[in-house]
Amino acid sequence: MLISEMILENFMSYEYARIPLKPGVNVICGPNGAGKSSILLGISVALGQSYTERSKKLSDLIRWGKDIGRVTIVLNNSKVKGRRPVPKINKDQIYLTRVLRRDGKYWFEIDGVAASKADVLRLLSRFNVDPDNMLIIMHQDMAEQFVLLSPQEKLKLVESAVGIESYRRNVLEAQIKLSKVISQEESLNKMLESAEQTLNYWREQYGRYQEKKQLTLKRRFLERELSWAEVAEKEEEANKMQRSIEEKKSILEKIKASIRDQTNLVESINREMAGLKDALRRMFEERILIEREKAQYASEVKTGEEILSKMRDLLDEGIRNLKDLSKINLPMNIENAESGGEPLNAEGLEIAKTIKGLNDWFNLFRSRIIELEGLTEVSKIKLADLEIRLLDVKDEIYKLENKMDELMNSLIDGRVNLALLNYRESELLREVESLNKSLNSLLSDINEAIRKAEEKGSRIAVLRSPYEIIDEIRIIDGRLSAMADVSEDVEKMYESYSKLYFELKEKARVAAENREKTLEEIKARMESWRNIVNSLLESVNNKYRHILLQVAGEGFVRLINENDIEAAGLEICVGFKGSQPIPLNIYSQSGGERSTATMAFLLALQKHIKSPFRAIDEYDVHMDPRNREAIANLLISAVKDEGSQYLAITPNQMFFENRDVHIIVVQNIEGKSLVKEVA
Repeated sequence: MLISEMILENFMSYEYARIPLKPGVNVICGPNGAGKSSILLGISVALGQSYTERSKKLSDLIRWGKDIGRVTIVLNNSKVKGRRPVPKINKDQIYLTRVLRRDGKYWFEIDGVAASKADVLRLLSRFNVDPDNMLIIMHQDMAEQFVLLSPQEKLKLVESAVGIESYRRNVLEAQIKLSKVISQEESLNKMLESAEQTLNYWREQYGRYQEKKQLTLKRRFLERELSWAEVAEKEEEANKMQRSIEEKKSILEKIKASIRDQTNLVESINREMAGLKDALRRMFEERILIEREKAQYASEVKTGEEILSKMRDLLDEGIRNLKDLSKINLPMNIENAESGGEPLNAEGLEIAKTIKGLNDWFNLFRSRIIELEGLTEVSKIKLADLEIRLLDVKDEIYKLENKMDELMNSLIDGRVNLALLNYRESELLREVESLNKSLNSLLSDINEAIRKAEEKGSRIAVLRSPYEIIDEIRIIDGRLSAMADVSEDVEKMYESYSKLYFELKEKARVAAENREKTLEEIKARMESWRNIVNSLLESVNNKYRHILLQVAGEGFVRLINENDIEAAGLEICVGFKGSQPIPLNIYSQSGGERSTATMAFLLALQKHIKSPFRAIDEYDVHMDPRNREAIANLLISAVKDEGSQYLAITPNQMFFENRDVHIIVVQNIEGKSLVKEVA
């Protein structure tokens, strides 16, 4: 069951009505104008069906005097085999509403939330409902319209209703694909022919271009070789310069070693000279001390001798004076006076004392002279020793001075050598610095030359000089100038057309293969379509024959033009009261016969229809009572145990004793349609 209830608000003749529907057959009956068809029309509006038989505008379906109308159907979303038809809505009922406004604005609502028609179509697709298929919802007069349809249109409706339209779609898609493939193949063959002619022309030009290209490639290689030859030449120059620097550095190291040795020698001489200067200073100090001491002793000797000379003179003079004094006749000599002789008188005593004193003094003077002579002699000895020491000191000073002279000469030689070495060192350093600058500049040039050479290609071994390479470049330039008229576009054009030709050839081959594959695909899909349609029609045909037998009819359904899906159609043939079956049309059968045949076909098709909901309005309008009753019972039997829901609308009073049929009666009272269920 699809619809459990529908609610009409201000819709056509309904002010407000709730119409319950049940599984199986639901029959709506009532007099003409009561509002029966409005119920099915309301269902169609809610489902978004484009068909509205009674109005060109949806706003015309709003109840007179109202500005807004609403149609709601309650869809059954209960679980079937543990799964809901619409899994994302986890509830048993889904309210689908169509709101109509007098100002021409309409919209859908799903459970009270505004929705688009695409949302509604997606929702209905979950229930396998196509409201626009007349085999599912057949409004008033649609039974006649079904008869008027061409066999091809009938077949398409049946395919859609039973859910096998994908087989037709697959065939049509394959045919469209085949048409495209054939068109593409023809176009490719024409293009291939044109491309081959053009390719032949460019192939002739390509030969000359290849020669030019080879010469150009060789020239590029020679340019590359020249660049790397120049790099190699500069690198060789740099290597020579580096070797020269290394040689000068080696000499420089030797000079530095010599400078260190010479410096050490000079420092050693300076230290030795400093030692000699100290020794010489000490010798000079010692000489000065000796000279001073010598001068002192010489002065002492001279003074002593002078004193001794004077003392001797004084002593001699004193002795002479004493001798003169001794010659004086004393009254008594002292000895006599001392021996107890007669003493001397005062004058004699005085003279005697004087003589005695002089003798004592002479004796003391003599001892002093002797002592002074001893001292003078000692001084002379010391003076002699000092003379010897002074000679030794002078000799040592002489030796030291000679040594100093030798060291000074060595020092001068060392300083001269050191100056020469320093000069040579500075000259070599300047030369090394100059060479390093030149080398750095050369290395910079080499790096730049390498960078430029790398732009022309990776490094290659060079066995020739740049001059030899330049000569060969000149020869190639002459040959290239003779081929100046050969355009660079030749290769592009040749490759382009060659590529195009082979691409077209490959595409043509693929197109041919695709054509064959598509033909096989169409054949396989057509076979599948024929099998499924024939199988369906075989089942429907058997049921159709059985139903017609119960209404005194005979007939069959068949597939025509089955080898051409576009021309293929469904032909319904029927005959009543012993007449031979002929194709159903508005000319050959009466209205009742057409209605009966159409319903027989629909009933035969019921078990194959995928939609859980079907409806038909006034299906029995032209039937006689016997056929009307037979078809009604057949309808109940066809729907029974399918689990589907069928809505049948009839203006006739129907009686279904002991049959599970839900009957709804519609009446119009004072302009309002009222609905009542019949128990």
